[in-house]
Amino acid sequence: MTEQIRDRASRSLPTATVRHGRLKRHSAWKTLLAVLGGTMAVVLVSGVSVAAIAVNQLNENIDVVDLVDAEGEERVIPTVGEWEGGFNVLLVGIDNAEGQSDGADRGGAVLNDVNILVHVAEDQQSAVAVSIPRDMVVPIPSCPNPDGGSYFAMSAQPINVAMSYGGLSCVVLTVEALTGLDVPYAGVISFNGVARLSSAVGGVDVCIDGPINDPYTGLKIAEAGTYSLEGREALAFLRSRHGVGDGSDLGRISSQQVYLSSLIRKVQTEGVLTDITKLYGLATVATSSMQLSSSLASVDTMVSMALVLKDIPTENITFVQYPGTTGGSGVYAGKVQPIESQAFALFEKIRNDESFLLEEGETGVGSTLDPNAPQPQPSTPAPSGSASPTVPPLEEEEPAEVIAGVKGQTAADYTCAVSN
Repeated sequence: MTEQIRDRASRSLPTATVRHGRLKRHSAWKTLLAVLGGTMAVVLVSGVSVAAIAVNQLNENIDVVDLVDAEGEERVIPTVGEWEGGFNVLLVGIDNAEGQSDGADRGGAVLNDVNILVHVAEDQQSAVAVSIPRDMVVPIPSCPNPDGGSYFAMSAQPINVAMSYGGLSCVVLTVEALTGLDVPYAGVISFNGVARLSSAVGGVDVCIDGPINDPYTGLKIAEAGTYSLEGREALAFLRSRHGVGDGSDLGRISSQQVYLSSLIRKVQTEGVLTDITKLYGLATVATSSMQLSSSLASVDTMVSMALVLKDIPTENITFVQYPGTTGGSGVYAGKVQPIESQAFALFEKIRNDESFLLEEGETGVGSTLDPNAPQPQPSTPAPSGSASPTVPPLEEEEPAEVIAGVKGQTAADYTCAVSN
């Protein structure tokens, strides 16, 4: 590609001819324009070369894993740029990764403690991010063992053990069985990677309704207010369970959604995805801190996804919890039990790309609406006497259905984490 541009650039430059004698005045302007044109051509060619080198470096950073189906066969999936429509991506956060610096001892097991399934609708006008509680007890299907053979299916296990049975492919197979959605794209990020990403965007503003002192994660915030969190402090906030809500994993999820909503607003309003320096910084951290499925392990694919998400209005980006409850007995004792009726209603809407609403104020036990949130600006009325365009009236859409009991918020909702 670079050579083609260089060839076109060289063909567009005039061939210099040595002449003696006095030149006409307008020839000086032609010469100046030729020099400017040649300079621009060099800049363009250099820019393409730098971009090609940068993309190559980013691609070399990526740690790739092949997703396989239940029979162990590799999935063949096109990149996002090859079709128009929606897609599903599973984002997995793991603890105890190699080089992890949180100091916790988990007996060598790698657990998928954060599981967020992102569904982008077919018309690319809305997205839903479903957080699945790490302690939710679910069936884990038979998963291929990377060393050969398969693990037995299990009827009732916390979802965060799936990573230890067949790696990322097993987490994907478990989520597909749980939600009924195909998940062709997936990525794994360590806690250290999360900390680096928060710094790469320049910090994320997080509202907290009271002091937090969580000795388990080291998060210490003296009083209520809005704080720009990045690095290890952002990681401590995202990991804090004892410091927010009721001390449960469900409370942590809703406080994480406070952070994620603010992050989305920052990325969209502050031009992060159009700032070359910030975008390259994010891409560098992402590609060097994540393990990506081969279907996702392309800078082109990641850019395509980012551009889709960039254009979705914040009010159409919804964060929800997979419906669940605590306080159960038997296999659910001390764990999260799925609420199947609510889950069925939620995923029927998601699968069919149907709009839905959450009950007002039902953000979850770890968050609450921000009383100091900026008020939406009223639309400016048309000047008196102005002509109205003659367009046919739009058909009234049926109001979106409220899914009772489902917790969450949109990225447009300003919320605060609730201190425990």
